[in-house]
Amino acid sequence: MQQFCGSTRFFQLPLIQTRFTDGVHYLAEKAVCFWLVTDASVIAKSLMDRSYFITIDFKHLSKAEQEEQGCEAIITYGDGNDAKKGHSIPPTAD
Repeated sequence: MQQFCGSTRFFQLPLIQTRFTDGVHYLAEKAVCFWLVTDASVIAKSLMDRSYFITIDFKHLSKAEQEEQGCEAIITYGDGNDAKKGHSIPPTAD
């Protein structure tokens, strides 16, 4: 990802009008995670009335944590202060 400094073009999620850089597009393609870009966009738009700055923390859980919590990962969105929203990612089928 170090090759991305700035952006030469922008991409857009048509349904929610979110624009993102070629670095985000590259990550979404390589990791097959356009769902994460969409999810982050929806949550970010819901937090915009509180802050224009958001953080996204993605934590992939260990096998033990997955069994204990019943999910594969946890995503927490915040504004860098105290406002946070979070949700879990269900386990994927092997």
